[in-house]
Amino acid sequence: MDSTKKDDAQSWIGIIRKYNQPDIRKSTLQIINSLGPYLIMWAAMYYTLGISYWITLALSLLAAGFLVRIFIIFHDCGHGSFFKSVRASRILGTIMGALVFTPYDRWHRSHAAHHSTVGNLDKRGDGDVWTLTSDEYRAKSRGQKLFYRLYRNPIMLFIIGPVILFTLWFRFNAKGVSRKERWNLYLVNLIVVVWSVGLSLLMGWKAFLMIQVPIIFFATSAGSWLFYVQHQFEDVIWSHNEQWDYMEMALHGSSFLKTPRIIQWFSGNIGFHHIHHLSPKIPNYKLQRCHDENPIFSSIKPVSIGKGLQSMKFRLWDENMGKLISFPLFKKASVS
Repeated sequence: MDSTKKDDAQSWIGIIRKYNQPDIRKSTLQIINSLGPYLIMWAAMYYTLGISYWITLALSLLAAGFLVRIFIIFHDCGHGSFFKSVRASRILGTIMGALVFTPYDRWHRSHAAHHSTVGNLDKRGDGDVWTLTSDEYRAKSRGQKLFYRLYRNPIMLFIIGPVILFTLWFRFNAKGVSRKERWNLYLVNLIVVVWSVGLSLLMGWKAFLMIQVPIIFFATSAGSWLFYVQHQFEDVIWSHNEQWDYMEMALHGSSFLKTPRIIQWFSGNIGFHHIHHLSPKIPNYKLQRCHDENPIFSSIKPVSIGKGLQSMKFRLWDENMGKLISFPLFKKASVS
């Protein structure tokens, strides 16, 4: 490491050390103001079924917002940033994971790999949105290109795929997983079954589906877009292993998504993703303070919602241009 990078590393390590500890009061409050309203929304949606399903659907958007917030708590538990106790984090994370249909151990194993390899062109594939380089795509067969195009289509990425991933894919263990991870998935599935069957018996299975389906649909779609734009935006940097640098990739390979306050609240400040990747130990409720209080982050260019939506056109990483590109731009570059 050269002297400049060493000084930079010492600088940000000293900064994040001040924010790395969870605050039990704030964590407890976040559980209350996330889980409590979510359950209230469930009750309100059930009540409105007898009045107008349009009202029920409107309430499902609010409920989905609280479910995204619950996912952030689940996410922080896996990083050890919500509670100091590993046991408390795992217990709460497993319960919150069941509410978002996600196995705690499986997801966080994959997510840890994502943090250690994000933006590394030589270590793609675990916990990331599948992205090919232009050269890799060019070398694929016609059938493989079609499959990749279908995968990268926004309808698949943000509408169909997320629902399949969370409701079906996460119900099964991957091959070769540890005994601990396997049994954690069984426990999460059990909680999902008890929750689903219990409510179905109480209110009827049709009513249960009319409430749960739109909530999970809106929540997974919004959450998937948030995850996507964190590392797939116009000025993102990616590099090969020999040039890969932790601080550089955190600050410039992860987005600073600027959203209205209400969206920022529901998404648990995850828009400050550059800070989160710099230190996953920082609780979500301290991310903005860390960003605002330290001049080192003032040069980070924010990504607006508009720019984030435009990023959905990106399909490939072009190594010659050093950026993400669309299929039309790929075609134009290939012809020229």
